Amino acid sequence: MRIAVASDHAGFSLKGKVAEYLGSLGHIVEDLGTCDTTPVDYPDFAEAVATAVLSKRVERAVLICGSGVGASVARTSFEVFAPACATTRTPRTRASSTIT
Repeated sequence: MRIAVASDHAGFSLKGKVAEYLGSLGHIVEDLGTCDTTPVDYPDFAEAVATAVLSKRVERAVLICGSGVGASVARTSFEVFAPACATTRTPRTRASSTIT
């Protein structure tokens, strides 16, 4: 399966581990950035993975950000995603969101 991975700067190190793991399972992994821990805007990477999935360049995508909230909110611009948010932080350490 072709799988895209992308992250913001805060998710950079985890993205590498996820990409490596997926590759070890035999998947073809396309890294859509970011390339280091320099601060970036996570919506750019949400758009990159959405475009890859919608164009059928990849079948699935993993989008990682520091809190999980930003990427989940950004993905709402694209109907292709069903977000799953997992974090090791307490809810209000970096970002919080209320959806009504």
